[in-house]
Amino acid sequence: MTDTPVRSHAISPFNSALEAGLRSLILLSEAHPQAFDTQRLVFCDYLLVHSGDAGGPPSLHPATPHRSGEALVRRDLVERGLKLMVTKGLIELVFEADGLKYRAAEHVQSLLGCLKATYTERMRSTAEWVISAFGDRSIEDLRAVFDRNLGKWGGEFHFEALLRGTE
Repeated sequence: MTDTPVRSHAISPFNSALEAGLRSLILLSEAHPQAFDTQRLVFCDYLLVHSGDAGGPPSLHPATPHRSGEALVRRDLVERGLKLMVTKGLIELVFEADGLKYRAAEHVQSLLGCLKATYTERMRSTAEWVISAFGDRSIEDLRAVFDRNLGKWGGEFHFEALLRGTE
């Protein structure tokens, strides 16, 4: 018998539903009591991670080439993160006339106040900037911001627009 622990497979929190859910939770916490739909959260998530692209604070993640391609996978990741946070009671579903939206639960501020890692504090500060700069813009205006920056961020947003049938 050996003392070596048995591992099925390593699970990384990076680029996972947990990380995306935490980002959405922080964004919604900054926007509280506003509720956001999935598309707004996808745009805000990109701006949170790559805030330097939009003239904000230094980006949380490195400026990798073709990073705008992340938008193609970001929606699924954001949705999985939202579902995780909803199941934990941290994000609430809000049914409005224009569709399903998400809002941070009332108790989330106290939970987030306990997270003191430098990365988390930077994320909260950057989320405050994202919500201040983009939180009240229409979805059409947000889409236009991304479309205007195709050359800087990469052509993949154009590809996503073609896939969505909005071009």
